[in-house]
Amino acid sequence: MRHTISVLVENKFGVLTRVAALFSGRGYNIDSLNVAPTHDPKTSKMTIVTRGDDATLEQIVKQLNKLIDVIEVKDFRDGEYIDRELVMVKVAVNSKTRAEVMQVTDIFRAKIVDVQPKSLTIEVTGSEGKVEKFLDLMVGFGILELTRTGKAALPRN
Repeated sequence: MRHTISVLVENKFGVLTRVAALFSGRGYNIDSLNVAPTHDPKTSKMTIVTRGDDATLEQIVKQLNKLIDVIEVKDFRDGEYIDRELVMVKVAVNSKTRAEVMQVTDIFRAKIVDVQPKSLTIEVTGSEGKVEKFLDLMVGFGILELTRTGKAALPRN
């Protein structure tokens, strides 16, 4: 089962390394990791997506709480949080497919951020499901390059 964990940490050198080491040292995989400063420059928020059963998740949360620079750990349950992801994708186009790619981009409320003779670079944001559906449609045109931010999440309450 996939889990989304939010970790508020002190914005200090080495914190990310310690969190990553905790996961790798115990054989847990990180599906995605998003880290950025919060409104307070002294803290950063990590959004970690990982897989495991409830017992595994409980161990991860306990171990994270033991780390020195960790301020707060939240295990988000389905429906308790809002998440978004940003993807930039470079798609191959020609004179015949350019209009169709632009139309799909418009339907998904994505944004074309770069236009080249043989490619379009598109920025799409949204839930993981929306992003995956968009990328599934782009595969048919030819994805040349792709980068993802990973999930960013906030609690609903």
